[in-house]
This record gives sequence, structure tokens and C-alpha cells, in this order.
Amino acid sequence: MARENYIFTSESVSEGHPDKVCDRISDAVLDAFIAEEPTARVACETFATTNRVIVGGEVGLSTEEKTKEFVSRVEGIVRDCVRDIGYEQDAFHWETLKVHNYLHEQSVHIAQGVDRDGAGDQGIMFGYATDETAELMPAPILYAHAILRRLTEARKAGLEPTLRPDAKSQLSVRYAGGKPVGVSSIVLSTQHAYRSQTSADIRDIVEPYIRDVLPEGWIDDATEWHVNPTGTFVIGGPDGDAGLTGRKIIVDTYGGAAPHGGGAFSGKDPTKVDRSAAYAARYLAKNVVAAGLAKRCVIQVSYAIGVARPLSVYVDTYGTGLVPEAELERVVAQVMDLTPRGIREHLALNRPIYARTSAYGHFGRAPETDGGFSWEKTDLVEALKKAF
Repeated sequence: MARENYIFTSESVSEGHPDKVCDRISDAVLDAFIAEEPTARVACETFATTNRVIVGGEVGLSTEEKTKEFVSRVEGIVRDCVRDIGYEQDAFHWETLKVHNYLHEQSVHIAQGVDRDGAGDQGIMFGYATDETAELMPAPILYAHAILRRLTEARKAGLEPTLRPDAKSQLSVRYAGGKPVGVSSIVLSTQHAYRSQTSADIRDIVEPYIRDVLPEGWIDDATEWHVNPTGTFVIGGPDGDAGLTGRKIIVDTYGGAAPHGGGAFSGKDPTKVDRSAAYAARYLAKNVVAAGLAKRCVIQVSYAIGVARPLSVYVDTYGTGLVPEAELERVVAQVMDLTPRGIREHLALNRPIYARTSAYGHFGRAPETDGGFSWEKTDLVEALKKAF
């Protein structure tokens, strides 16, 4: 029987965190290639350290000449990303950092499987949904993201001129009767401008935003606050700590509240099932919960390289389902074509919609008019209800 009274913790990191700088660059490179050709192949990795960014991996457009020409644009993409995030510090500045570009054409051995509509690699992917929030996301990760997104908005709008891009949040959420009801502790570390600023000074800046983001009544006199608990945090971003694409996969998904297959998302085009099938699994799990067929739902799919059909589809509703899980497994595979091509077409993934996913989570975001976050739609609800 599931526990009903407990504390669960999730963390988030801002777009200025070193790993998220790298995710942003990798996804911006992906967007540039897909904007040129929707069927572009991209597997882009980024490494960042003091005043240096290294980009590498495999890419491909319709001709070798076109691929080479687009690879030459990568330095500009890197600088634009770093400038938009807000880095203009001495040891990591968008204008003066050194860019190393090692992108090259995709391996023909990988391409041969994808070209015949198979999966680009083997692997397992999970999707999850829960009715504990309106977004059908776990509350700890949802609100950890929301805090950092609000602080970033305030920083970029000029409302908090002493905040800097690098930041982390962590929420310990108290559950009663299986529902989130409060926050037992809040951890917030944010880069700032001046060494003279104390932890108390930073709390004075961030606390109003945190209180505004969290549901009313979640913060009380017993809530513990840890704001910049180590003190000064002036040196931040890739100057303070190296960054790498794909190192924040739990931040990107469900904050540890659900299983993860292990594959990262950023920098990968939608032929890579690490990304597209994880989006499809979230889409299906969310629609199952939105249809009222379960209060919680996790879906796993698995693939073999070069093989189109998933090897397995697994559903677990944690004892909250209104219909047998074996029936759900059958139905979700009927309402959506789970081949890599079927997923890409159903969710319209061959679009330049990925840079926006690189911070504040890939899930729990509102679907956008240009096709962004299409996997957050609940347009399968009626089909699922009719199936039962």
C-alpha cells in the first residue's frame, strides 16, 4: 500500500547552471539544423569551462556541402546562447570566450537503421503523470522549476540587477493523505554581483518571489530556509564549475518521483528515441490521468536499434487505476503509433522547438501554438475513454 504521509524532495537548476548552458547550446544547434531541414540528423554534445566552449558530435543535412556550411555557423549560435543567458563576466563572456567546433557528419552505421524508420538506438524510456497538480506533474519538481523561472524573469527584466544567471533550488514537500500540503524546507543558491552581499541580503531579494510562486499556506513558521548557505556565490557558471550536456536528466523529467531510462534529451533530434519516446510516454501517461483512468501512471517503452516497433509497453498505475493495467498497455499502443516515425508525426517533432526545453523541465509546460511541448496536450482523452 502506498505511503500517504511523507516528505519528498526535488531540485532544479537555472538556465545559467553550467550543465544547462551546455543543454541550451546543444538544443540551439539542433533547432538551427531542423529549421533548415526538418529531417536533419543531430547528436550534439557541449562542454563548457572557464571562457571556453567545446561542441562536438554528429550532424547531417541532405548534402555534405550543406552540412559543412551549417557547421560553420555554430560559433555564432554558441555566442548567442551565452549572451541570452546573461553571461558577461570576466572569465565567461559571450563575446570573448573561445569556441571549439568538432561537429562532423553522422555515422552511416547509425543512419542505416534510422533511414528505414527504425529506432536510432536501443533503450528504455519512461513517462509519468500524477493528479497532485493541475499540470499533472509531481509538485516538488514543478515548483522547484517555477521558483527559478520566476527569478530568471525578474533578473532579465532588470528588476533584480544584482542577481546573476547561475542558480539552484530544492524543495522538500510535505505530503498528507497522499497530497502535497506544504514545504518543510527550501534551499536556494543563486549567483550574485557583489562579495559584500550576505546570505541574508540574498534571502531578502528572493523570498518574495518564492512566496509568490508557492501555493498559499505552503510556507509556515516551521519551514526551514537555506538561502546561499555557503555564503558568497559571485563566481558562477562554467567559470565556477564545468558544464556538460545531459547531466541533469532527473531535473529535466520528474525530479526523482518516477523511473528514468537513463538517456538524456538535449542535442538529440527526434529520430533518437531517448528523446522522442520519452516525450510519447509522458504524453500517454498524462492522457491516462487526464481521462480519469488513474490518479498516477508510469509508462515504459523499449526499443532495439534499427527496429521500428517497440519491444515492450508497460503500464503501472500504482493501484490507482480504474481499469486493468494489461488493458491500458493494449489501448495506449492502439491510440498512438509508437514507432519512431509515428511518434515524430503524431507529436510534430520535426520542428525547431527544442532550445526552450533546455531549462525548467521538459514536462509540465503548456503546449505552444507553434508546436512546442506538443507532448503536453490531452487530446487523447476521449479516445482513451471510448476504449473502455
